[in-house]
Amino acid sequence: SYPSSKKFAKMTCELLFKGKGRNLPGFMIGRQLSVVTCFFVIARVTTLSIAEGEGNLWGVPDALQNFFNTGFLGAIITTILGSITWQLVASAFPIAFLSNPITYIFLVICLAFEWTGICGGAWVLAWIMKKMIGFQRDEVYIGTAEEREAEGHKDDADDLQAGTGHMIKLPGFYEDAPDSLKELMTTDPDVAKWMQESSASLQAP
Repeated sequence: SYPSSKKFAKMTCELLFKGKGRNLPGFMIGRQLSVVTCFFVIARVTTLSIAEGEGNLWGVPDALQNFFNTGFLGAIITTILGSITWQLVASAFPIAFLSNPITYIFLVICLAFEWTGICGGAWVLAWIMKKMIGFQRDEVYIGTAEEREAEGHKDDADDLQAGTGHMIKLPGFYEDAPDSLKELMTTDPDVAKWMQESSASLQAP
C-alpha cells in the first residue's frame, strides 16, 4: 500500500498525468500564466514614482533610484523567489516537494488558469508547429523499448558516458539519498532495488 505520508504526492502525480496526459502541458501553460501574473503584481508593487522635490528612497544615489523606478527589481525578485528557487528545490527533493499539500493546491490553480482559455492559442500554435516541422513521438525515431532490445540496442547501464551533459559517478549516491527517498525505499522493494543497482553501476570503474 502507498504510504499515507505521501498521499499528496500520489494525488499530484495522478492529477498531472490523468487521462492521456493533457494536464501536463496544461499545467505548463497555467504555470506560465501564474508567473506572468506575479510579475505584473510584484512589479507594480515595487515600482516607485518619486515626485519632484522628494528625496530618494533610503537616500540612495539617483542612478540606483532610477533603477528602482523601472520595476526591474520586481522582475528579479519574482524570477529568483517565485521561479528558479522552487525549481531547484523540486529537482533536488522531488518526493518531499510533491508530498507538500501546497504543491497540489498550486497545481490545481495552474490548471484552473489554463482552463479559462486565456492562452488557448498556445495549443493552436503548437499544433501548427508540429505540422510544419513534422514532430513525432520518440518511439518513431528510436523505436519502442521492445524494438530496441530486439535490435540489440537495449538500455545498458555500463555504457553511460561521463562529461558535460551526461551522468557522472556520484559518491554516496545510495547512502546520502534524501530521507524521503530512503523512506520510500523501505516501503517499495522495487525502488530499493533500482537505487542499489544504479549506485553500483555509477560507482563501477
